[in-house]
Amino acid sequence: MKADLTDVTIIISIRIDSIIRLENLISVVQYLTRYFDCRIIVLEADSYNNGLIKKMLGRKIDYHFFEDYDSTFYRTKYHNLMAEVSTTPFLSIWDTDIVIPPSQIIEAIGKLRNESYDIALPYDGKVLEVSIPIREQFIKNGHIRELQKQHAKMNLLYKTEALCGGAIFVNTTSYKKAGMENTAFYGWGSEDFERIDRWKILGYKIHKTKGVAYHLSHPRGDNSKFSHHRQFMNSEAAIFTTRASSVEELRERFK
Repeated sequence: MKADLTDVTIIISIRIDSIIRLENLISVVQYLTRYFDCRIIVLEADSYNNGLIKKMLGRKIDYHFFEDYDSTFYRTKYHNLMAEVSTTPFLSIWDTDIVIPPSQIIEAIGKLRNESYDIALPYDGKVLEVSIPIREQFIKNGHIRELQKQHAKMNLLYKTEALCGGAIFVNTTSYKKAGMENTAFYGWGSEDFERIDRWKILGYKIHKTKGVAYHLSHPRGDNSKFSHHRQFMNSEAAIFTTRASSVEELRERFK
């Protein structure tokens, strides 16, 4: 029996840059809909719409396509577009390649429902990189145990235990009041860390669920890394600006 997440909208933005990325998207959406009754919005932004993703996702997924000829995928902008049309009490920002055990997701949303927290991460900061062979096994059957039994063969993503993106649940009202995503981040960057820093300054209560998240491997094109030095400097400047800001300055900037 599926868990009731009808009060949650899960938003996923995507630009397909490889067959592996497409496989990850379909597998992650199938995984979520296997365990949960929820609304999922998938927004694809690219220069050409072949209709393939919409057909593969099926009618139950709220799919949108935006014609976009910019080689840089403006993810923060598209997340905000989806958040603006979300009417459920809770919202989840979900990356295309992230898988998390159902029990951790249920705990995270429970923390929001009882109004103890504004933000809930469904993992504790550790994200394990899923190698191609293990990823292929997961894609074949979609069972979380395929990942859970292979921890010894996985490494920490980015070699840190302090990640805060990939998948996150938020109170929709609190999220919008805090300015949603920071559109100063154009392309790949450190927006996840800026977002957490901003929420902490604003006094939001943040919960981290014990347990790991899994990242399905994929080729890293220009939209999965800093593609030039200016992009890196822009990302660092955005984080510095937030960290140096007062509550009043943040409220004014993101109102």
